[in-house]
Amino acid sequence: MFDVLVYLYEHYWRPEAFPEAALLSRKLAAVGFEAEEISDALQWLDGLQALTQRDAPTPAPMSTRVYCELELDRLRPEALGFLQFLVSAGVLTPRLREVVMDRVTAVPRGPVALDDFKVLVLLVFWSLGQEPDALILDELFVADEDRVIH
Repeated sequence: MFDVLVYLYEHYWRPEAFPEAALLSRKLAAVGFEAEEISDALQWLDGLQALTQRDAPTPAPMSTRVYCELELDRLRPEALGFLQFLVSAGVLTPRLREVVMDRVTAVPRGPVALDDFKVLVLLVFWSLGQEPDALILDELFVADEDRVIH
């Protein structure tokens, strides 16, 4: 599923630029993705679009977030730590944090590894037509083993 999501991110400006679902599925299959991967990714994106297009209640900025057992089962500790980093840095608003957590629980199989979690966060911003600042983009794209530490 994550490979399909990355492919769509790289090849389409925004989700609204996708062809209709049947044509998009055929295009993805022609590129070599499996039918189950395609279906999972498109369902995940439909849920993301539904979430970002409706007016949902926004948690208070200073509220405390307690994660339920399902959410903790779906996130590996590194991904949860990265989520906390994004929230504390002000990159994810309380509303976006809730969108991210909803999409984490919508992943068909878990737990979600850190690299996959970063893809989910990037796609939340992408679906809204937003781009995080350059430092956060670097965090989302550069693998830990490729980082140069001075």
